[in-house]
Amino acid sequence: MLTVREAQDQDADQLIELIAGVFAEYPGCVMDVDGELPELRCIASHFSAHGGKFWVAERDGQVVGCIGFAPATDESGIELKKLYVHSSERKHGLGGQLVDRIETAARARAARFIDLWSDTRFTTAHAFYERRGWVRGPTTRALHDQSDTVEYYFRKDLTR
Repeated sequence: MLTVREAQDQDADQLIELIAGVFAEYPGCVMDVDGELPELRCIASHFSAHGGKFWVAERDGQVVGCIGFAPATDESGIELKKLYVHSSERKHGLGGQLVDRIETAARARAARFIDLWSDTRFTTAHAFYERRGWVRGPTTRALHDQSDTVEYYFRKDLTR
């Protein structure tokens, strides 16, 4: 049975395993938790301290998906963070369920938009976002990390 719940700091090992598995699907994506993603070791505390929230999806006690949000740079919106779904759970609606949580949270905060940044290699995710009404902007950013990540910017307007 699939359940979605608020994340706890104790989810760290399974969360790291999930995201490492997704990264492994893309050539050149490197998982360096302590150097680049230390927030994964205390995910609930991290998001709470930054005014956001984080959820995990579990099937039979195993974390198979996750998503969170934090305030956007522009205080009238929020930023979607860390949507990852295990390959075995894709195309069954879990990604949509998780994004629905973010959109509900955004509306509860009277947010006018939701921003997100996505690695240029994650083309399947880009198509998913665009089907759900997100618009890719002209902006990219380079993270200068071990994966040589360049990200596309997306926004979903909630005022329509």
